[in-house]
Amino acid sequence: MSFAVEWLALREPYDIKARSSAVCTAVLSGLSDRFSVSLVDLACGTGATLRALSPHLPTHQNWRLVDNDLSLLARARPVPPLPGVNVTTTPADLSYDIESVLDGPVDLVTTTAFLDLVSDDWLERFAMEAAARHLPVYAALTYDGRVSLEPAFAADERMISALNRHQLGDKGFGPALGPAAAATAITRFESLGYMVTHEQSDWVFSAEDRRIQLALISGWTNALYEIPDVLDADVKDWSDRRTRAIADGISAIRVGHVDFFAQPAGMR
Repeated sequence: MSFAVEWLALREPYDIKARSSAVCTAVLSGLSDRFSVSLVDLACGTGATLRALSPHLPTHQNWRLVDNDLSLLARARPVPPLPGVNVTTTPADLSYDIESVLDGPVDLVTTTAFLDLVSDDWLERFAMEAAARHLPVYAALTYDGRVSLEPAFAADERMISALNRHQLGDKGFGPALGPAAAATAITRFESLGYMVTHEQSDWVFSAEDRRIQLALISGWTNALYEIPDVLDADVKDWSDRRTRAIADGISAIRVGHVDFFAQPAGMR
């Protein structure tokens, strides 16, 4: 599955604000005594995780950025360029290549806005491979199904419920976990002996954040049109009302996410 460059650029500053400071602190604490660190970022997109974390990590960093989209990989870089930060890109289909991309020297595996797209089988395979290599995992901004909309409309609950059903479709990894992904992953890593730090990391869009609200509603509307048991007329009416609220400067949206850091037993 791939995402438009424009959408990834639009959401990046909101992702940075939403990241859990408590989980980030746990990640950085686990690496604070290292002179250099090697990281693998799964489904890296244009490198947002690299840009968010690299200024706070030890000076010498080796990042391996993994994605199946060559056009996104071509844009993956730190901004501004940081001395001591070495970046390599690896094109890979993670539905098949998860084992190979975890091989080699790795101090931390990262991923952002990805786990809600994968299946339970894929997540189990990933957790087992990480545990076999004693790898810590930092997963940020996993959608958890919570959405709050202001002003509230009668159709909101029905539309969000339908969207959460849509999230369960196959995104290239088998039937997706969708809103259950974060809780499932946390439980899976804990069952493998990991200590897991987790916290909500919600997007919060105020009335001034019109552009991303419009993009979000547009994306949701397109998804709703794909759901057979939701009438197109109902979708259009709901979408039009939400769009007007955004244009009128009275809309606020909160979208629920979860961050977690899974530390293997014995890691400081």
